[in-house]
Amino acid sequence: MAWKADSFAAKPRLLVVELWGLGDLAMATPFLRAAAERLDVTLLAQPPALELQPRFWPGVAVIPFVAPWTAFRGKYHFLRWPWKEIFQLRRRLAAEHFAFALSARWDPRDHLLLKLSGAKRRLGFPRLGSGIFLTDRLAGPAPTAHRYESWRVAAKNWGIELPPRNQLPVSATVARRLVLVHTGARLPARVWPLESYRALIRGLRETGCAVQVVCDPDQQGWWWQAGEAGAASPRRIAELLWWLDQSAVFIGNDSGPGHLAALCGVPTFTFFGPSLPEWFAPIHPQAEWLDDTSCPYKPCKDYCRFPTPRCLENISVSIAWPRIHAFVQSHLQGKP
Repeated sequence: MAWKADSFAAKPRLLVVELWGLGDLAMATPFLRAAAERLDVTLLAQPPALELQPRFWPGVAVIPFVAPWTAFRGKYHFLRWPWKEIFQLRRRLAAEHFAFALSARWDPRDHLLLKLSGAKRRLGFPRLGSGIFLTDRLAGPAPTAHRYESWRVAAKNWGIELPPRNQLPVSATVARRLVLVHTGARLPARVWPLESYRALIRGLRETGCAVQVVCDPDQQGWWWQAGEAGAASPRRIAELLWWLDQSAVFIGNDSGPGHLAALCGVPTFTFFGPSLPEWFAPIHPQAEWLDDTSCPYKPCKDYCRFPTPRCLENISVSIAWPRIHAFVQSHLQGKP
């Protein structure tokens, strides 16, 4: 049952749970912005959300929390869980007296957390019996739908119509000509080979493009040895956002920086490995990507069965170059 605006004298309080990475927060951003106009929104998220909040959702309060089940390995070593912090979080959430609590994930762990928050109405997409923790069981989009579609479905509960992904508004980048190439990712299974990036960058510069390499800290030494003395390795989100604000286009892996680029209005080109672009492509209307579909185990949730990610290694420079060249030229054409 949808909430009616005239049912409350003041904005009702909404707890939004999104405990995963930068990309997930980016895809939640249209919902957070729209919901903050009608509700008093608090976001429970990992600490990087504190850096995103002033720019992307200034009307949203943030409670930082690192859920132990979001670790890549060893997530269910219960004796290592921060139980003191978890119990403190439970008391804090209960003290907030939320009218609503929402998770846009098909995740029973989130749904239990909604129950523990004490919110009067708890909304989510039930899975594996987790509907017992919810008061409002949402009918989710198709299993093949993009992650953003779950937020669109949830928004309708408050009468909010979020635009389709290909119609989301973006800020202009008219005066920029820099090509930003980000070679990092949270997990090695998502990284297109650095030698391939190196060849790609060489080709772009030969066509007259200005290219800036940005990478993860553990890649910076490789780039310096490869002659890329100007390769930058942002340690904070603010540093990464500064580079994105200088850029006309973004080229990179399926990782958080690409999703932030889309939020900043920068068209993205993504090399997809273990995951699927139809689920996780950045929410920019002009986003493009390449992926290899030959692996029978794809999508594999980053737990690659092979020593190196074949799905990315199969995307050769000769395959990528025509697409990248056309992508870059289409966005730089006519810019001063």
